[in-house]
Amino acid sequence: MPTSGDFQQTARKLRGRVRRIATLSTKLTPQEMELMVTASENDGRALGEWAREVLLREIKENNREFDLVCEVVGLQLLLMNVLAPMARGERITAERFQGIVKSVQTAKVKAAGEMLSRRHQPKEA
Repeated sequence: MPTSGDFQQTARKLRGRVRRIATLSTKLTPQEMELMVTASENDGRALGEWAREVLLREIKENNREFDLVCEVVGLQLLLMNVLAPMARGERITAERFQGIVKSVQTAKVKAAGEMLSRRHQPKEA
C-alpha cells in the first residue's frame, strides 16, 4: 500500500498547489448519490471537490476531538492523583505536584487512546 511519503515524492507543484495524484472511490446507492450531488450543488462546488473537502474536514475534526479527549483525560488524571492523597490527609509538596503534572502530561495521550479503543470494542454477551 502506498504511503503518504510515496505520494509526496511524485507530486509536483501545479498552479500554486501540489498536484493531486491519488484517486479515492466508493460505491453509493442512488439515494446516497442524490444526497451527495444535492449537497455539493448547495455548496456551489463540483462533486469531486466537495467530497474531497468533506473527507479532509472529517479527518481534521476527528484529530481535534481526540485532542479534546486527551485534555479531559489529563484533567481527570490530575484530579485523581491530587485528590486521592489529599483525601487521605496527606500534604502535597510543590515538587510532588510538579511530578504529578509531568506524569499526567506523559500519560494522557496513551490513556485517552486506550479509553476510546475500549469504547469502540464490541460488547461481549
